Amino acid sequence: MQQETYSHDTFLSPFTWRYGSQEMRRLWSEEHKRRLWRRVWVALAEAEHEAGLVSEAELDDLKAHQDEVDIARSHEIEAEIGHDKMAEIRAYAEQCTIGGGKIHLGATSADVEDNADILRIKKSLHLVRQRVTDVLEAFATQIERYQHLPAMGYTHLQPAEPTTLGYRLCQYAQDLLVDLQSLDHLMQNLKAKGLKGAVGTSSSYAQLLQGSGMTPAELEQLVMEKLGLEAVPVSTQVYPRKQDFLVLTTLASIAQSLHRFAFDLRVLHAAPFGELSEPFGARQVGSSAMPFKRNPVTAEKICSLARYASTLPKVAWDNAALSLLERTLDDSANRRVILPQAFLALDEMLIAARRIITGLVVHRENIERNLSTYGVFAATETLLMELVKAGADRQEMHERIRQHTMAAWEATHRGEENPLMERLSSDSALVAFLPAERVRELLDAVSFVGDAPARCAELLRVLTTTDLE
Repeated sequence: MQQETYSHDTFLSPFTWRYGSQEMRRLWSEEHKRRLWRRVWVALAEAEHEAGLVSEAELDDLKAHQDEVDIARSHEIEAEIGHDKMAEIRAYAEQCTIGGGKIHLGATSADVEDNADILRIKKSLHLVRQRVTDVLEAFATQIERYQHLPAMGYTHLQPAEPTTLGYRLCQYAQDLLVDLQSLDHLMQNLKAKGLKGAVGTSSSYAQLLQGSGMTPAELEQLVMEKLGLEAVPVSTQVYPRKQDFLVLTTLASIAQSLHRFAFDLRVLHAAPFGELSEPFGARQVGSSAMPFKRNPVTAEKICSLARYASTLPKVAWDNAALSLLERTLDDSANRRVILPQAFLALDEMLIAARRIITGLVVHRENIERNLSTYGVFAATETLLMELVKAGADRQEMHERIRQHTMAAWEATHRGEENPLMERLSSDSALVAFLPAERVRELLDAVSFVGDAPARCAELLRVLTTTDLE
């Protein structure tokens, strides 16, 4: 087989070599696409053989050369005639001296291309699903490991109340579980165009099948069974472009979930927090200028690709909404870009996310430091409740605690050790109602993670009962 080759002295998409797996690239390769076209043509010829329109010798000839894709020859023909499908038909026909005249019999281009597109979209979604479940399994391992590890919770990027690291990880896993459900629903309901001809009425097949004893619907059903697909009940020249919009929206939703995780990681990686970091190789370089840098480059890559993936559903929306009457061709060029790049971007993001989660670096000493510094503020509400239960005046205690917390905030902002526990446990107005030791006990934020560990356990139960295969 002749092959065209490209090198780095011309433009190559980063998805050609940098982002995504070889497996996903293969699914969206030009060669694989043309193999799928030929698979559809052979399935059509097999059904037409049953209708008496294609002889056994012709069918055998088509099957014998089915995998002999010659892109260079097809491109030569296309340069002459300006039609990629007809060029592939002629290149295939040149190889099939017996059956070549029966290729594409009764079909329009979209009868071949759209069914082939659904085949590779389905295969690509299956690979994405495998990647999502890999990430969920990695999350499950870390949730179980850290479900009891107290950590400072933050709202508005300010210290709030304690949580656990495992419970924080649960939030990301839960988002991906929602995505997995959407993915499964999409995969179960994605349908092919079938064989419906130029405007969806199957008129060419009706003409072709006259006197054969086979109806167009029966021919379509035969071909769909051979391809392992289900056809939409009605179509125009193409399958409903709404399906592309739903595919890219589902992929964008997964990208959003990964972006949220990666963005949070970047925040917690930053020096003022210093609680988590992504794995960093022994010989990895963090910066060309600053040798000490350990930048969260993998998380940043996830966010960058997710930002791109989030824009693609809009193009698919336009393709679906602006396709006039029975079909316009203004979706064709961009579909060559948005479909493969959406899948390759997701592929790269999921692989990267799994790598981060599996090798997640947890800096316990910094988690404990932040909890010690800020957790005591959150615990003052509990202290206030206990003081009132012991007989103190709520308004008086609220004001005294407020004054102490304001002074302690100022001290921590100056970089001093948080003095709040010492100030409160030595305030005579407070210890008149609660012993100093009890005040200290109530201000220990480690004890105030609520039911976070139990909720981690429940999500782990859901994960173990979800089909992750």
